[in-house]
Amino acid sequence: MLFILLSAACSVVQGQNRREIQDSVDIPLKIRAGIDVTGPAIWFAGKNILNAEGYISADINEKIALFVGTGYSDYKYSQYNYEYFSRGFFFKAGVDLNILQPEVSTGRYWAGVGIRYGLSSFTSGTPSFTHENYWGITSSSLESDKSWGHYVELSPGFRAELFKNFSIGWSLSLRKLLYPGTRSDIRPLWFPGYGSGGSVSAGVCYYLSWNIPYKKIRVAIKQEEPEEPPDEEDIQNQGINTNSQSLGGNRPATRFR
Repeated sequence: MLFILLSAACSVVQGQNRREIQDSVDIPLKIRAGIDVTGPAIWFAGKNILNAEGYISADINEKIALFVGTGYSDYKYSQYNYEYFSRGFFFKAGVDLNILQPEVSTGRYWAGVGIRYGLSSFTSGTPSFTHENYWGITSSSLESDKSWGHYVELSPGFRAELFKNFSIGWSLSLRKLLYPGTRSDIRPLWFPGYGSGGSVSAGVCYYLSWNIPYKKIRVAIKQEEPEEPPDEEDIQNQGINTNSQSLGGNRPATRFR
């Protein structure tokens, strides 16, 4: 009798443990440091743009992470009658929102959108330009000028842990210029951290990230509510309706002569 009671108790405890595992999941919160490899790749390909960017992010919970990024940009443009440069530093701050469910992300996967505010400090100028008209050729230059500008950015993307504490990912950056640092009719051709000087810009970044877990949290998993069994009254009503339909179907049709 005692053996039977002990066996029953063990079965109850195991069932409770299985229920706890199914109802929650452990999520490691992490601090990340990453670099963008797109900028150096473009520069090595022979373009006139050098862009170096890195970031640090820290998880607050399984859905939200704080983000801080900074970088340096050097842009040069030259054609037969015109030269231009823009170089400077930029800073970004915001949050990353994870749309994956905890049982899917498990602290290793991220898919969502980042919301950023960007600030840029840069120097731009035109070392030389040439203009030809009826009276001849005119050559001149414009002095370099230091400016500040800012913008907002949305960055949907995806990140996955490839190895332990090492992740790769990509993001699509959609930016809206708030203030170009100069008069609206004289915008810089290139805005460090933002891109071309238009009112909107877009870009793609590929990141390599190193992760440092600092805390674990247990997150409840939302369970689908089971369907309620039908009441006896509903079953009886359903049976009456079925019988009525059967009787109606067996009733002989009335013939008219």
